[in-house]
Amino acid sequence: MSRVFTASVASVYPLYVAKVEKKGRTVAELDEVICWLTGYDEAELRAHLDAGTTFADFFAGASLNPHADLITGVVCGVRVEEVEDPLMREIRYLDKLVDELAKGRPMEKILRA
Repeated sequence: MSRVFTASVASVYPLYVAKVEKKGRTVAELDEVICWLTGYDEAELRAHLDAGTTFADFFAGASLNPHADLITGVVCGVRVEEVEDPLMREIRYLDKLVDELAKGRPMEKILRA
């Protein structure tokens, strides 16, 4: 089992915030991307962050967006669509969306509209 599975989402969230804000994007946009992927609303996302939910539990309770399989590309040298472990693939989907947000990609493209 990967260490990231037992890490809390709240421990990584500030890193996501720093990454997107450094590139001129907002926390609201980050939250929109996370909610789009997971199916959580803003209140549910905040509750998970406040509770220190692990990535394993966070994604176990999520209703992954039906268009999540359209997320492709490379994160940390690994092709997202080739990750075999379902939980790790979901975490990589999130990483990829945060990368796209930080790189200035238009929101409608990030959300696979």
